[in-house]
Amino acid sequence: MNFLVGAFKPPCNVSINLADGRTRKQVPLKKENGQTVMVPLFQSQENIVGEVVIEPVQGKKVEHNGVKIELLGQIELYFERGNFYDFSSLVRELDVPGELYERKAYPFEFSTVEMPFESYNGVNVRLRYVLKVTISRNYVSNIVEYQDFVVHNYTPLPSINNSIKMEVGIEDCLHIEFEYSKSKYHLKDVIIGKIYFLMVRIKIKNMELEIRRRESTGSGSSTYVETETLSKFELMDGAPVRGESIPIRLFLSPYELTPTYRNINNKFSVKYYLNLVLVDEEDGILSSKKSQFIGFFQLLD
Repeated sequence: MNFLVGAFKPPCNVSINLADGRTRKQVPLKKENGQTVMVPLFQSQENIVGEVVIEPVQGKKVEHNGVKIELLGQIELYFERGNFYDFSSLVRELDVPGELYERKAYPFEFSTVEMPFESYNGVNVRLRYVLKVTISRNYVSNIVEYQDFVVHNYTPLPSINNSIKMEVGIEDCLHIEFEYSKSKYHLKDVIIGKIYFLMVRIKIKNMELEIRRRESTGSGSSTYVETETLSKFELMDGAPVRGESIPIRLFLSPYELTPTYRNINNKFSVKYYLNLVLVDEEDGILSSKKSQFIGFFQLLD
């Protein structure tokens, strides 16, 4: 039995080492098995430089038909699990066919790499970047090694950032006006605003502000939409009166937010909304039917 197990083990160990691996910022990435690992962080137009090390297991040789490394940007829809859509693909050939008897290091470089989209792990989709080393072999399966990394693309503060004003209510019962200081926020920003009660003829017990994420995948009849409530922030506890004004101050940094994604490669979109929820004294929930879209972007720390 031990012989059979050993027969299927790869004849070598493969590692991918980045040149600045010890100094480059690391960020958490959730893997398919649910575990979280720390991986390098890049942004578009950076150079990705390093070396691939292949070390044959003692007493074994590695016969191969060539060695290559690929830099891949991929989108995977979970209802098509295993089918990756490559929106970016770069290849470097590292070795011609031959045999390896001892440790060998292959330097590689991908210069000024265009990585247009941010990494994303969602409910039904993920967008990932990966370095993939392939040792091609005859008659037996290829030896493949992966190194994930994350991409963040930073956006300067928008030159125009309009405030939001909106009215919601129930005819002859409730009339509320709310206002937010701007419509676009960076991921560690603060949402500041006010809510005005113009008419109150029902007994309200409390009021919450929700941040909702709406993820759309696929297209046409195959579109899947998932809405998650990421936060519930209590604005008020007790009955308001006509003319009362409630301030809003919601810090975004505690929440796991991403930038807004708009129709990425015709595969998915991710949008965020603010939703007002009121609870009356009979515990009836009055959720605003006018959720307000807000934009999120990544700002350089």
